Amino acid sequence: MFDASPPPALPVDGFDPHGLLRNGHVQTTLASLRPVAADPAGMRAAAQRRVLDCGGGVHLLGAWSRHPQARCLAVLIHGWRGSQDSRYLDGLACHLYAAGHSVLRLNLRDHGDSQVLNKLPFHSGRIAEVIGACHAARMLEPGVPLFCIGFSLGGNFALRVGIHGPAAGLTPRLCIGVSPAIQPRATLAALDRNPVYRRYFMRRWRAGMENKMHAWPGRYEGFRELVTLSHFTPITQRFAARYTEYADADAYLKAYTISPKQIMASPTPLAIITAQDDPLIPFADFSALHAGGALQTFLTPRHGGHCGFIENRHMDCWAERAVARLIDTALAPESACATA
Repeated sequence: MFDASPPPALPVDGFDPHGLLRNGHVQTTLASLRPVAADPAGMRAAAQRRVLDCGGGVHLLGAWSRHPQARCLAVLIHGWRGSQDSRYLDGLACHLYAAGHSVLRLNLRDHGDSQVLNKLPFHSGRIAEVIGACHAARMLEPGVPLFCIGFSLGGNFALRVGIHGPAAGLTPRLCIGVSPAIQPRATLAALDRNPVYRRYFMRRWRAGMENKMHAWPGRYEGFRELVTLSHFTPITQRFAARYTEYADADAYLKAYTISPKQIMASPTPLAIITAQDDPLIPFADFSALHAGGALQTFLTPRHGGHCGFIENRHMDCWAERAVARLIDTALAPESACATA
């Protein structure tokens, strides 16, 4: 059993952005538009394209950067309509690789350029294949501890890897959700309320649908009706009924909702980093949570937006340092003994 006592305090008070960086919308925008991160250790040069066998005939695409003296393997999962090259994911990968960790940047089904790999379309209930991808990643470097870190919807997947992975034989050392969408119904409503974010994600979602139709000619002509809709709530209602195994949108959204009880009782240690000013993930979603039980670390700075946490004009990211510190703590000898 793991030790439920919280690890040493992290420098939450050290995250104190100034000026416009205290604006959650600015932070959210910079998460995707920040300059390409410096890569002093050569994470990108080391990257190898890998098609991972996730079981059941499913394959997911990843980019694996093996560190020659790896202390762990970190599987990183992007947010909805992101990819292995999303700026926030790439930045964390460079930071962790420079700290001595191997990284695998995983593309969820139909994200990145992976639409042709699987006939059926992506939906957020597909946790089994992400656990399968983590199994396949572990086989690449079986001698080091496994961590799973995700952003936004990827944060939801990362937390579910921790909650459901052990029953499937997968035992990560720690799973971390950054700005995780744990209550998808609330996130869907927030997205539909804000026309700027709705248009941004609508453009990316429509492009993904077009790519899927192109990859599988004649199979997904029904997408053409969906892409004419202007809000995600009716899109989700129709998509869930037609293209998932769930009876309706209520059942679909429930399938990837993560309750506080599930988080606190997870068989894997978990950590959550989320900003109080996140415009897409209502902070009220986390009101029943606290550090304790399986949730070893719960960091909630006042600022940071959605997946932002940019500290200064140099675009340094506080969340990258926080994640690296969490990994260091979990790798400490006393922590390794407690999780054995």
